[in-house]
Amino acid sequence: MCLAIPAKIIKIENRTAISDMMGNEVRADISVMPDVKVGDYILIHAGFAIQRIDERDAQETLTLFQQMFEKQETNAAPNL
Repeated sequence: MCLAIPAKIIKIENRTAISDMMGNEVRADISVMPDVKVGDYILIHAGFAIQRIDERDAQETLTLFQQMFEKQETNAAPNL
């Protein structure tokens, strides 16, 4: 199973998109997607931009990830 996480492109340098992924700066190779631009949302997998997605879908997916992380933290065993 593969997992691709949405990120918003904040800068492009040559064939690399610098993106914001849930508050983290992530670099992705955009060689196979040369038409992306700053402000676009992309799915990143294994260091490559694999698909452009619209902002609404990206935000919905990011909200689901955030809910999963919050639930995981709530259910985590206490550190001893």
